Amino acid sequence: MFTVEMYKGTKEEKYITVQKQLRALLEGESNQIANLSNASSLLNQFLEKTNWVGFYLNERDELVLGPFQGLPACVRIPFGKGVCGTAASERRTMRIEDVHSFPGHIACDAASQSEIVVPIVKDGQLLGVLDIDSPVKARFDQIDQEQLEKFVEILTEYL
Repeated sequence: MFTVEMYKGTKEEKYITVQKQLRALLEGESNQIANLSNASSLLNQFLEKTNWVGFYLNERDELVLGPFQGLPACVRIPFGKGVCGTAASERRTMRIEDVHSFPGHIACDAASQSEIVVPIVKDGQLLGVLDIDSPVKARFDQIDQEQLEKFVEILTEYL
């Protein structure tokens, strides 16, 4: 049985705790769907002021909806389209303070105001992206970006 530890300390310390919990969840499990499901659930429990946490997976140079927490979402996103597709095609983290000012933003949930998308790359191959939306503008900062990139690095070891 898994229990979520209380998140105490600085923002960085809280992220370190959630990264340790991620390792504990993934240790010994090789199923990609199970691992992505637990990772999205863990982040959903950890992060405040978010309305969607999940993954899109690379399928023949198109992103396809994977495990997530939140409202139903767009199923397919072409590379280069929206925040997720741009992060995938450029293979770089996209941190968007106001999604409505992002050209070509794909609005799956009208409540979303800001977004962060972290590419998942293993052995030079794009596996997909971690996508997190918030109903608050400018919800994500540099600390969130750095720590979520570390979260994805850990996750990638188990994919």
